[in-house]
Amino acid sequence: MEIRRGQRLAMGDLCQNTDSFQVGLSISGLGSEIDFACFGLNAQQKLSDERYMTFYNQTESPCGGLKLVKPDQDSARFLCQLTALPANIDRLVFTAALNSSETMWQLQGGYLRFLVANQEVARFSFSGADFLDEKALMVGEIYRKDNGWRFSATGQGFNGGLAALVKHFGGDVAEDSLQPVGKLSLEKKIAAVAPKLVDLAKKATLSLEKHRLSSTVARVGLVLDASGSMYAQYDKGKVQQVIERLLPLAVHFDDDGELDVWAFSSKTLALPAATLQNYADYIASAEYGWRNWGMMSINNEPAVIEQVIQHYSNTNLPVLIIFISDGGVSQNAAIKKLLVEAAALPIFWQFVGIGGRNYGVLEKLDTLAGRVVDNCGFFSLDDINSISEQALYERLLNEFPLWLEAAKLKSIIR
Repeated sequence: MEIRRGQRLAMGDLCQNTDSFQVGLSISGLGSEIDFACFGLNAQQKLSDERYMTFYNQTESPCGGLKLVKPDQDSARFLCQLTALPANIDRLVFTAALNSSETMWQLQGGYLRFLVANQEVARFSFSGADFLDEKALMVGEIYRKDNGWRFSATGQGFNGGLAALVKHFGGDVAEDSLQPVGKLSLEKKIAAVAPKLVDLAKKATLSLEKHRLSSTVARVGLVLDASGSMYAQYDKGKVQQVIERLLPLAVHFDDDGELDVWAFSSKTLALPAATLQNYADYIASAEYGWRNWGMMSINNEPAVIEQVIQHYSNTNLPVLIIFISDGGVSQNAAIKKLLVEAAALPIFWQFVGIGGRNYGVLEKLDTLAGRVVDNCGFFSLDDINSISEQALYERLLNEFPLWLEAAKLKSIIR
């Protein structure tokens, strides 16, 4: 069903089952990120309970009737269960807000659509021609009327961003808490020193916000396989690409903006930290360049794992270790023992296989027994270039938030 701007319809005409449906929103043609939110208002159209503002920093209402979920295709998607909402929630307003110099007339197209069982049942479409210089939109509203629920395709522009919307609805949430702080500070920090990495910073920020890691402070370490089978990866510049792709994460998480780095084959070498100042030719220049590291021998994972553990032995912060390997893992028992013991430490190990095979125990980390928390993850890629930066950040950060929660519950981190 196509819904026209200004049209009002009974929810029963849009969704046969109003107990469980989804609202998908999308806007295209803008270069900056868009903050989507749903405001649960009272009969006076005010945000009387700030817990019913559902957005990237608060993804679920107390009653469970509103939940921001990961979309398959839309820019944002809300799971709605109207029967779960308390009686004082009279209206749901779905909004979109910009936090940049762009305005809504610049958007190419957008929509709000209803889905039942992941199948679209109705859509309200709009374009930039419908707006002027507004920074935000009230896209649509679901509201109570005559003992039922109705939908209004509002499509109304609003002067001001997300913070202005909150104030308009009577909320008193601190404005700073609504700003995507990680995104702005990360982009500004990188733009000032390493402008070539700004695009990567934007993509990293999107994943950080999605996984609610915008305010997380952590140390970040990178372990590089430098065994003989990795020669081509170094020679063709693919290991340098790893440095460039991962540095924005370190700049975000670490107040010093440093990425701790180790290389290993039969021995382990602690390298200088990668920073925005030295990243550009890091692999070719750190410790006189990779050809002078004395590596390219067999791999000895236990030795570098022990050195990493020792390095972070006195930290009070969570640590994210990204461990690059091209396989050939043989010391399975020793690796397993170290990782089981390390589960009591504030370190999460994200192993990444690149262009190799025979990853041994690394492929069985999810079933590794005897750990107080699940402190490891693994995925493999045929080639670092076979995956987009956005997809890479999603996979790198997929399990880290789960570990953070589990580690806090076990008092491993504060």
